[in-house]
Amino acid sequence: MNERFIIPLNGLAAGENLFFWKAGKEFFDSFENSEILDAHLDADVRVEKSGRYIGVDCDVTGAVVVECDRCLDELDMPVDVEIRLSVKYGSEDSSEEQSSDREIVFIPETDAELDMSQIIYDYVCLSLPMQRVHPEGSCNPEAMKYFCSPVGCDEGAEKCDSNPFSALKDMFK
Repeated sequence: MNERFIIPLNGLAAGENLFFWKAGKEFFDSFENSEILDAHLDADVRVEKSGRYIGVDCDVTGAVVVECDRCLDELDMPVDVEIRLSVKYGSEDSSEEQSSDREIVFIPETDAELDMSQIIYDYVCLSLPMQRVHPEGSCNPEAMKYFCSPVGCDEGAEKCDSNPFSALKDMFK
């Protein structure tokens, strides 16, 4: 998908090989991701090749900009992801014993390169929390004045009850 995130497996020198990539808004746009509005990520990749063993250690750090679930303003979410892979040729059927600290990526014997873009995308998206909100008191005050006022609440009420089930509290009296 993106040639910048390619590790050339054929011709890779034995020992340690280093790659440094940056991922921004265009990276997430290429996956048609509408949740991530902007990104400033650095991917530091160390590839160790020894015989048929290929180990990939990728550290992705930086921040992505998403929409706050509460006030809909932009919210910077820090990203600090460690990706540890073992690259194996063949199919999963022919797998040996799996090591517990690394995810195993199987690629066909004919592949000469490993595209890390999908892997980096998946790990970054999975590292984001389900609820994405500003710290308490940091949301847009204009939006928050509508957030706490349920429909039907008296304008002059000192404290609006934001519980949607509050209308049912006197049901069994």
